[in-house]
Order: sequence, then structure tokens, then C-alpha cells
Amino acid sequence: MKIGFRLLLGFCLIVGVAAYFIMNIFVQEVKPGVRRATEGMLVDTAHILAQIAEQDLRNNNLSRGYISRAFSDINSAPLGAKIDNIVKNRMEYRVYITNSKGIVIFDSSGEAVGQDYSRWNDVYLTLRGKYGARSTRTNPDDESSSVMYVAAPIKSNGKIIGSLTVSKPNQTMQPVISRGERRIEIAAVILLGITLLIGAVFLWWINRSISRLVRYASEVADGKNVALPKMDSPELVSLANALESMRIKLEGKDYIENYVHTLTHELKSPLAAIRGAAEILQEMPPRPVALRFINNIKQQNERLQLLVDRMLQQAQVESRVRQELSPVDLSEVLNSVIEAKEAQLTQCKITLTSKIDAPAMVRGDKLLLEQAFGNLLDNALDFTPEQGEISVVGEFIDNHYRIIVADTGPGLPDYALDKVFDRFYSLPRPSKAKSTGLGLSFVREVALIHQGSISLLNGEQGGAKAIFILPVKG
Repeated sequence: MKIGFRLLLGFCLIVGVAAYFIMNIFVQEVKPGVRRATEGMLVDTAHILAQIAEQDLRNNNLSRGYISRAFSDINSAPLGAKIDNIVKNRMEYRVYITNSKGIVIFDSSGEAVGQDYSRWNDVYLTLRGKYGARSTRTNPDDESSSVMYVAAPIKSNGKIIGSLTVSKPNQTMQPVISRGERRIEIAAVILLGITLLIGAVFLWWINRSISRLVRYASEVADGKNVALPKMDSPELVSLANALESMRIKLEGKDYIENYVHTLTHELKSPLAAIRGAAEILQEMPPRPVALRFINNIKQQNERLQLLVDRMLQQAQVESRVRQELSPVDLSEVLNSVIEAKEAQLTQCKITLTSKIDAPAMVRGDKLLLEQAFGNLLDNALDFTPEQGEISVVGEFIDNHYRIIVADTGPGLPDYALDKVFDRFYSLPRPSKAKSTGLGLSFVREVALIHQGSISLLNGEQGGAKAIFILPVKG
């Protein structure tokens, strides 16, 4: 199971459990909350009605008093109240009054007049100066049939002469409770959906960052020159830096081992020639022979010097040291390199034509670009015969600048097409000494540093064609 899926599953489980408990607590609090609010209203109502009933009870005129007349008229017509889309058409309170002995002397429902309620908590506690309230089921087997009763004392001259109880069936509060529970459930579902969406986005971000690091590691393992991806959190930045540090150390180790091996191989030939010439000179050969071998030693020494210089140059670009890139006009660089090669072109009796679009601004290292283009021209000069031609084209292609250096030489053999950019790989030059095999390898490294590309292929009309492409500065 992928780590992203595990994280998402764990996140959903945590959110689901938390949402369940939170919703359960809210739902459990709705019903008690509504009942507490209703009990508070019953308390207020009971005390107000007790004040009104005091005069009627003192005058023994309850049957024709204010309360009696009010209850006989209040339900004569629908109330027509609409509370939060819940319609209320009749009063749901029941009011009964007892004397000081707990005998019911008034009942708005007309059910309990004359009955002894002195043992009910609402009456019993109130007549003794305490807070009297009770909740009683009309059907012992049905929880929803419970009725809430709250009583208030009826006092005359500071003495309790009776009690007034206001009751309301809990069932009448059910629409409000159901509405509240339903809204809480809807809100919980919406909250859960939003939370999951945020979690999914967060996990997508984590997976994307991890995927970028995995892709970076895979490309480095494939030997590609890729930039370290930018991370958005300190932890991922630390992980990325650790990977980069490991890459640099591993590349450095492999780089040194490879260079020692290839340098040793390349130095064997000129050193063997120098050693052979020295052994012959030790035998004191005739002067013409001695001069020929002394000249051979000089040539091999120059070749060694050139090889060392090129190796140092190659090491500089292959070390991946951050280059200081700045705006460079490629057209100026090309024209400058072509101008520097004019004497060599004249000496080799080679014609060069150029067609360069200007200006062509890129972000780059001017010196490295000059050396790379110089290597491309040198390579074309080495393989172009006398009276041959070299063409240089610089043109815009989309958001890139393409440079084409074509010659009229023999072209590339098929076996060399995928090797020409390898370090120390060199094809025989017509009537010229063997090269170091580092020129095109250097060009490839410069192209990678500038996020460009280089390719070498055979031309349609013969000869070879180098194509160097760089992104144009935006």
C-alpha cells in the first residue's frame, strides 16, 4: 500500500472518529438544552401567573377570575404563529392551582379539579417554600409521553396560600429538537467534507513533493544533470539537501575514479613515445636521427600539455560548479568566434558563410559559450577539406535560439553517431594529428549548464551538422 494512500486512510479515520464523537456530543446536548430553556420559560410563566392568581384565590373567585377567563378565550381561535417554519396554532401550556393543602381548585384542562396533588413534587416542594418541579410520563411505557411541570407559590401578605403549576408536554418540543439535530448533522457532514478536501489537498502536496524528490533521485541515478527541486517546507528542504549532498559525494568519488582511469589510458601513448625516443637517443644515433626523435619528444610533450589543459577545462564544466550566468547576446558571441577563426580559415582555404539573427539574448557564461562554439568550428575545420565550405546559422525557433554549424567533410560513420560526445572519443582527422577527444564532450557539458542541447548528425547533402539549442532569455 502506497504511503500516500496510507496517510489519506489514516487521516480519514481520525477525522471520521472525531466527527462522530463531536456530532454525538452536539446531538446529545440538543435535547437537554431545549428542555433547560423550556424549564426556564415555565419558571418565569409560573411566577407571573402566580401573581395574577393571588387576588382570585384570596377572593375565592378562581372560576370567574382573570386566569379562568383567559384560558377559556385563548384557544378560541388559531394563534397562527410561525416560528422558524414551525407553525403554532394553540397554546400548549396546562395550568392548575392548588390551595395550601395541595387540593386542585383550578385546572385549565378541567381534568384534576378536587384531586389531591399534595404528594407531587411540584406542589409538595412549592408549598414548603422550595423550588418545585417534576417530569412525569402520561404513559409509563412511552418516554416521549413525559410532561414537564414547574410550580410557583401563591403568596398573600408573605404567606403561601397555594401553588400554581405550569406544565408542557415534552413532545411539543420535538419539532425544535429534530430541527436542531438535523441542522447539526448537515453541518457535520459539510464540515467533514471540507476537512477531507483540505486533507486531500494536503496529501496531494506531500505526494507531489515526494514524487519530485523520487524523480530527481531517479534522474541522477540515470546520469542526468538535473537541478535540485525546490521544496516548500523545512523538513523536505533538509531531505532534498541531504540527497543533493549524497549525490555530490558519490559523483565526486565516481568522477575521480573515472578520470584517473581515462587519464592514465590517454597518457600511456605519448609517454611510451617519449620513453622510446629517449632510449634511442641514449644510443647516440647520427645527428639526423637524433633530431627526428628530439622533434618527436617535443611533439609528444606538446600533446601532453594540450591534453592536460583540456582535461582541466573539462573538469571545470563537469564539476557542476554553479556558474555565474548573466545576459549574453549569442549573435555577438558567434560573430566574435567567427572573426577569431578567419586566419585559420584562410590558411586552410575554407570558405565560411554565416546567417545570424540578432539580437539573441540568453542567460549564460560568455567565456564558456565562446569556447564551446570555438570547439564546434575547430571540429568542422578538422574535417573540411581544402576548398570546402562551412556554414553557420543562428535562428530563433519558438522560445529557443538554434545554432547550426555544417561542413562539407566526409560526415560521421554510423558506428560513431552515439559516441562522438563521449570523453576521449576521437575520429581520425584527414592529414591532421589525433585530437584529445574532449572538444565535443566539453560542448555537451556547456549545453547542459545552460539548460540547452547539442546534437551531431550527417547532413542531407553530405558532411556533418552540429545543432546547438539554447533557451532564449524571457
